[in-house]
Amino acid sequence: MALNTEIWIRTIIEQFWPDNSFISRSVDHSSYVNNHSVHIPQAGNSPSITKNRTSFPATIKTRTDGELTYDLDIYDVEPLRTHKLSEVELSYDKRQSMIGQAKRTLQEYVFMEILKKWVPSGVEVIKTTGDAEAAHVHTTATGNRKAMTRTEVENVKKLFDSQDIPAEGRTILLDAIMYNQLVNSLTQAENVSFLAGADVTRGVMGKFLGFDFMMRSSVLQTAAGGGLKTGNAAATDCAAGLAWHRDSVCRALGEVVAFEQEKDPTYYGDIFSFAVRAGGSVMRSDKKGIALIHQDTPA
Repeated sequence: MALNTEIWIRTIIEQFWPDNSFISRSVDHSSYVNNHSVHIPQAGNSPSITKNRTSFPATIKTRTDGELTYDLDIYDVEPLRTHKLSEVELSYDKRQSMIGQAKRTLQEYVFMEILKKWVPSGVEVIKTTGDAEAAHVHTTATGNRKAMTRTEVENVKKLFDSQDIPAEGRTILLDAIMYNQLVNSLTQAENVSFLAGADVTRGVMGKFLGFDFMMRSSVLQTAAGGGLKTGNAAATDCAAGLAWHRDSVCRALGEVVAFEQEKDPTYYGDIFSFAVRAGGSVMRSDKKGIALIHQDTPA
């Protein structure tokens, strides 16, 4: 029998997991996680200004406010079983290994779902402009895509500046390949400055034009036209990054609840699973302070 105590080292090598520190750069609504929905007030139009008024009385207007609502979802892991007799024979703690793997898998899935909810329909799309490089978003994607360059960062900055988005609190999240493409497009002086702004303890891999850059193995996928991909993988799919301001997106995360049945006589072992309530959204109905960076396809 494989993995018996007499022939195997008392350990098991676990999977590596993507960096999810990006989730902290958003408005936290976790205190509302026990509700079904979260309601975000939206201020109405600003009052008009008149210079050197000559007409009296002035017209009185009432500001009409609205709200943006997002629902919270419940995510659960399929039940897992450990056989009590086989646990005795194993050279490692399989139970703890399975629990750790299940919780990390759940966290990874939930955080990716929240990231997708930060990209609503109609969000601004910035297309890459670099040289052609091989598509990398998944193994099914074929052909070339335009590389990520400093030009895209400049375009996002211009967009956020025009939207009066505060300079402090801007973040860009890229996958590892798009991140390296960006770094390669910088001059030597820009590269030194970029890396000088890194703070690995906070997940920041560099700073450029006021943006903190974060990186993970994969971020988002887009269709050829630039819209967020939600269906099956296709050869024309593209990689995508995301730029946002911390006050433009939000998340609500509950505690991971464990379900366990020890020494179940019908399964001859322990049964356990996990569930969590979570959700996310943009903070503004006008979608300002968010930009999808789409890796464009060369003509």
